[in-house]
Amino acid sequence: MHIKYSFHTALAGITTHKSRSTLTVLGIVIGITAIIIVMSLGQGAQDLILNQVQGMGSRTVVVIPGREPKGPADSAQIFSDSLKERDLALLRNKINVPTASKVMPILFGGETGSYGGETFRLTIFGASEDIPEFFDLAPEQGIFFTAEDIRSRADVVVIGDRIREELFGSADALGQRIRVKDRNFRVIGILPKKGQVSFFNFDETAIIPYTTAQQYIFSIKYFHRFFIEADSEATIKRTVEDATQTLRNAHSITNPDKDDFFIQTQADLASRLGVITDVLTLFLVAVAAISLVVGGIGIMNIMLVSVTERTREIGLRKALGATDRDILIQFLLEAMMLTGIGGCIGIILGVSIAFGASLVLTRVIGFGWQFSFPLNATLIALGVSTGIGLVFGIYPAQQAAKKSPIEALRYE
Repeated sequence: MHIKYSFHTALAGITTHKSRSTLTVLGIVIGITAIIIVMSLGQGAQDLILNQVQGMGSRTVVVIPGREPKGPADSAQIFSDSLKERDLALLRNKINVPTASKVMPILFGGETGSYGGETFRLTIFGASEDIPEFFDLAPEQGIFFTAEDIRSRADVVVIGDRIREELFGSADALGQRIRVKDRNFRVIGILPKKGQVSFFNFDETAIIPYTTAQQYIFSIKYFHRFFIEADSEATIKRTVEDATQTLRNAHSITNPDKDDFFIQTQADLASRLGVITDVLTLFLVAVAAISLVVGGIGIMNIMLVSVTERTREIGLRKALGATDRDILIQFLLEAMMLTGIGGCIGIILGVSIAFGASLVLTRVIGFGWQFSFPLNATLIALGVSTGIGLVFGIYPAQQAAKKSPIEALRYE
């Protein structure tokens, strides 16, 4: 019996029992669909996170107070007050860090802003006049504050689009004053709709001089972050080394294990986040793959029932000259075709659902989510689904091939 004839015979066996075939492939469809959705959304999440990280520019180095967390027990270390005004002055000194083109201190926290009878919970972001260059910001209306505003601790603010909408509605916000923590801040600039940039949602952020934030809003004498911009890609490593040594000298640290700060480059952060999202994606895929095993067992069960139901058919074909090998190939092809069809349906459903989810995340929720078509996962899913048909179809096919034609023809 030629393989072509075996293929047509197997296809006829599948189409003759449509309901049974549909139920057989259902487990495979669900498993493949789940895997495609997880892989697509996982890649989309990773792309989104990496885009946010890269929003500050590849030459940006971030100095974070506290010991670098090595586990959950170290998480409290990030709230250290180790970055002071003296450290800022030392890092800005070209003698200490000659490759740093800019050094910007950062303070941030949540506060309530009000105007008239309207209130809104906003994020206060204290920064220097260099913030537009670090985050690629440009006011839609007005201007950013200046170095003079920093020195004088001016009560000026640049607000995000969401703050303007919530507090002022359709009224002109420029030049008006919003009240934050018993101080009135004059709106000198309004940002266009920007969304997330490196984990900060600038639509809901009020940017003020860091000196003002430090003294009047947070009442602290330290900083939450230092952002350092290296003068080129090639000098990032040297910038990190010089900044590290400068801070160790300032804090009288001789043992690196006693550092009360740590430094991250954008490449470091992107690499760490990429590893995290990869691990989470693989874990979810492993969970989804369980349904494939369940589906494979279901196929083996259904195929065994099919062998029993078609005993007379097997006996008749053997009586007409079909060999054990022909029967084995026929039932193996049936199992592989069922799982292959289930894999194709699962891929189509998975891609469609993942695409729909990306549209919802982008248009409804407002995330800058991009749909990712998991080509590798698609090819693997198709191969795995067909392979499951082969693995779980062998035993039923062997049982069919072993049947005696005489006994099979006598079967009622």
